[in-house]
Amino acid sequence: MVQAVGIIADIVGSRDLEDRPAAQRAILNAFEHAQDSVPVEQDAWATVGDEFQVITATWQDALRITLRVQVALPEDLRLRFGIGEGQINTIGDSPAGPIQDGTAWLNARDAIEDVEQHQQHHDEALTGFRSADASLTAAVTAQLLMRDHIVARMKARERRLFAALLAGATQQEAAREEKISQAAVSQAVHRSGAIALLTADDLLQSQSAQTKEATSCS
Repeated sequence: MVQAVGIIADIVGSRDLEDRPAAQRAILNAFEHAQDSVPVEQDAWATVGDEFQVITATWQDALRITLRVQVALPEDLRLRFGIGEGQINTIGDSPAGPIQDGTAWLNARDAIEDVEQHQQHHDEALTGFRSADASLTAAVTAQLLMRDHIVARMKARERRLFAALLAGATQQEAAREEKISQAAVSQAVHRSGAIALLTADDLLQSQSAQTKEATSCS
């Protein structure tokens, strides 16, 4: 067994999809692009039904990759994410992907159920987190509720700009793509709350690097 973070993603309203194969391709494509800027321990893969899984080394990387996937998807396609920190044990392989168990996956499944509970009061909630550390679980969950609230209220252009900046584009590059001024990009990211999420993403990246360094030295 290894200590890692398992992510389960399922499609919200999958029964209403007109073209399920196209939706699955869009999701895997979003994960592929997200993995260009966030390291993973195992690339995303589709499992049975309408679920997808991916493994990261730290919970910080899990938050960063789920955010990128969330804002990269088409507006009519939403994923519910469960992030679980714990142990992962690979039992074997199957055509759908590796066969695994462990506390990380159990926690991820519980996190999905937490999201369903949160959605009864906050429809914007899409991401949950579970860990053996109750204090960490509460702190990360609070952050995710705020994050999902901000993203849910972004307009289409604001989401595109945010996605581009998360992927590493400069404001000037994002402006050229949208055919607007750099000043308009700056106004959009401040007005939408994206600037706070970008700052948080930088902090998470730094924390993840420190965690990995400490782990490698121990």
